[in-house]
Amino acid sequence: MLVRAFISHYRRHPFQLLALALMITLATMLWTGVTVLTDQARNSLFQSEEAVAARVQVVRTDGQPVTVDDFAWLRMAGVCVAPWLEVQRPPPEGRVIGIDPLALGCFGESAPGGEAGDLDGEPFMDISEAAMLSAKGADSQLYLLAGTDDESLPETYALKDFSLSPPTGELADSFLLNLDALSLLVLLITGLLVRSVHRLGLAQRRDSLALLHRFGVPRRRVRQLLVLELMALTALCVLPGLWLGAQLAGVLGGGFGQALDNLFDVALYAGSDESLPWRAAGVMVLLVLAVCLLDWVLPRRWQNAASSGRGLRVAGLVLLAGLTGVVLAPGLGWVFAGTALVFAGAGWLTPALLAMMAQRLSGSASDTGVSPLLGWRRRELAVMFRQLALPVVALQFAVATVLAVQALVTTFENTFDDWLAQRLEAEFYVEVPVGADAELGAAQLRELEGIGPWHRVTRGEASISPADNDGKGAVTPVDLFALGPVGELVADWTLLESSARPWQQLAQGGVMINEQLARRQNLEVGDTLDVTIADTDIRVPVVAVYADYGRPAGEVLIHRAQLPEAFSAGFESFSVNPGERTMAEISDRLADVWDTSNLTVRDNASIRALASRVFGQTFLLTRAISLLTLVLAAVALLIMGWVFFTTRAWYFQLLAVWGLPATMLRRQLQRLAVTLTLSVTAAALPLGIWLTWVLVSRINPLAFGWSLPMAVYPMFWLELGLVAAGIGLVIARLMRRQLEGPTPLPPASRMTGAER
Repeated sequence: MLVRAFISHYRRHPFQLLALALMITLATMLWTGVTVLTDQARNSLFQSEEAVAARVQVVRTDGQPVTVDDFAWLRMAGVCVAPWLEVQRPPPEGRVIGIDPLALGCFGESAPGGEAGDLDGEPFMDISEAAMLSAKGADSQLYLLAGTDDESLPETYALKDFSLSPPTGELADSFLLNLDALSLLVLLITGLLVRSVHRLGLAQRRDSLALLHRFGVPRRRVRQLLVLELMALTALCVLPGLWLGAQLAGVLGGGFGQALDNLFDVALYAGSDESLPWRAAGVMVLLVLAVCLLDWVLPRRWQNAASSGRGLRVAGLVLLAGLTGVVLAPGLGWVFAGTALVFAGAGWLTPALLAMMAQRLSGSASDTGVSPLLGWRRRELAVMFRQLALPVVALQFAVATVLAVQALVTTFENTFDDWLAQRLEAEFYVEVPVGADAELGAAQLRELEGIGPWHRVTRGEASISPADNDGKGAVTPVDLFALGPVGELVADWTLLESSARPWQQLAQGGVMINEQLARRQNLEVGDTLDVTIADTDIRVPVVAVYADYGRPAGEVLIHRAQLPEAFSAGFESFSVNPGERTMAEISDRLADVWDTSNLTVRDNASIRALASRVFGQTFLLTRAISLLTLVLAAVALLIMGWVFFTTRAWYFQLLAVWGLPATMLRRQLQRLAVTLTLSVTAAALPLGIWLTWVLVSRINPLAFGWSLPMAVYPMFWLELGLVAAGIGLVIARLMRRQLEGPTPLPPASRMTGAER
């Protein structure tokens, strides 16, 4: 009979059961999708780094590409090498890598993927299958991986670092950090929404539960049944939520995987485990039980104190402590802790402050002779802010998150576009082959008439120390970036900080440093550095600081004329604008000078277009999850608003009894609902702007050493305002249908004071 009594509530209120089940299902779907994608991305990054970590490859000293014949000859000579055939298929298939597991056996424990060389699933396949794809016309490149970096090779071969693309570095870490932070916000918002729907259900069942107690059912027994009911409902709703979340991850994973593959040289590895992500299910079950049963764990006096004046003062102190902590935080952990305090304080204060403001405005409206209906709407709004506190806070957090993510992504895209344009200012990029003399290529370019601007880029290693440390300061290893001649290709670089005529000063013996090094060593323009290059010390002034996104290492930029003769370059290339010449003619000249037919020439325009396109795909996931979070919060507010309006339908119909025309009544409800949603959106703006500042000015510099410019986009605020207004209009439309039905009895026993 008790079970039937509990079920009878949902028989009378099926919409509430549907609302709670829908909220748990959607929350599970969103959390599962985020969890699957972030775990998959992290595992893929880890496996990719393991697969190519500390690798070297065998190259020919005559500049010719290695072939299968070279592989066979080296293996017969006793050299441990293995083929690695990369085949680039057209989208959407993407890249695959052909490997020979038998050849990898000589690598032992250092083999990619482990002792057995176990690289199963995409992007890896048997090399015979990859060769068939290559034979069909797909672009391919064969590499010969060496077992160790001290292999004894015949004279016609040499070892070279194996790097198919720039390392994932801090850019991939930054991307994953953003996903992790967004996942935690999603978990927080879904918890608030599930708790709000459950609490509303308990409020509606208060009378029936009290009646059971009068009939002799102990309160403890009632609570046990409520817990069992919640556990059963959660178990039933989590399963479809898991499946939907896995489908969501699959839909988003296509573009996400391509972005990882192209930008970070990482593919989403196909796993053999096709089961549902049960770990995400466990987290969601614990979350639902924790947030819904919190009232029975916390003492009643604590709950009452939270909404009192003293509790609000404590919330203000929590908010102030969080803001101070974020500003003064020495490390990333303290920033996260301060951010959590800010969200806790803001969520604690927002409903009470909005209700207080609406209540005071209603009083001033009646005092100054403003329309009584305006005063009524404001008082009713104050009641709604108190009754719908949790969904209001959830929507505020969701809107603030969407605002911050949109600002961060848009700023990052614009900044990346400008930065990429600077780095790829030249039309073509020519790599100096291994063993070739770059000076011969430079002399050839100087002799060509009609050629456009060009410069030579040299990379290597150096170390620095402040010039005034008197030998006491630590020597810091840095990457070295040298170019010359300085001309039009770099003259338009946007520098973060510089002296007057920085490029002229660079040519005269100055040094530029990247933002990471400037932040790490507290260096500014005008400081003097001791730079050690190939055991040669030079003392140079810092003339500029430039942006260098996505790299963890410090870097110094000098003119090529400052390189000592003993310096050995790690990598060299030329950036060239053909001018009146054709690039084919220039590349032929360089190939003849270096006596090679395997010259790498890249079209920078196509590289820039590809990078920009891939970069946009990279943040597709972040935008999609943030928008889904906003939709979830909007649906929750829609459900909660409708249910709450339904409980006060009797009160609204009294307005018609008192003489308010039906058309005007519907108009008042529209204004009330739209004002509610717009007020929450407006309250989210300061939090969203602050969160944007935290991401670009605190988290990114502390975690990765480089920052982004702070920017806000008011037009996007307008778009969110239109979405909020649309939610309010939908609530009003639902209420219009509710008011057309029979007049419900007033739930007087559940309402007191201002709520009544």
